[in-house]
Amino acid sequence: MDTNLNRDTTKNRTPNLENSTPVVISRTFNAPVEQVWKVWANADLMQQWWGPENYTSPSAKIDFRVGGKSLLAMKDSIGAVVWSGGVYKEIIPFKKIVTTDHFADEKGHVIPASEVGMTGDWPLECLITVEFSSPVKGQTKMTITHKGIPQEMHDDCVDGWNSSINKLQKLVEHH
Repeated sequence: MDTNLNRDTTKNRTPNLENSTPVVISRTFNAPVEQVWKVWANADLMQQWWGPENYTSPSAKIDFRVGGKSLLAMKDSIGAVVWSGGVYKEIIPFKKIVTTDHFADEKGHVIPASEVGMTGDWPLECLITVEFSSPVKGQTKMTITHKGIPQEMHDDCVDGWNSSINKLQKLVEHH
């Protein structure tokens, strides 16, 4: 069995995502769905909102197509950088994005959550689904479902996503 965690071993493995309660967050923006979609599909725009409000994103690389990869960095106020990566599994323009999510080194190789100081029983790979709808013309409802978060990290993940979405909201509503 291959125990080398410093290379991508996720392509032939199904993550165990059933042992945790998914993080589900919905937010409605006063912006058209095309504008909200764009901040997920464009690396320069994603870099402006990725990570909680006390973090910056020094790097965002996105190959936005099914099978394409992402590699995103979050940097905290003392300079610590946490990398995450993923593979896009499904993209339905202006409706849905499904991507894997894993902790990574700066080259995108999968690493266990413990290597970045995360506690809990994390799978090597989580799953993020982002769904978009337009309940009213000029508005977008976005729902994020993040599967695989350990129960003891659930509330922190909710807080982190909400903080990131606050930045996303400022970007799409004032752009």
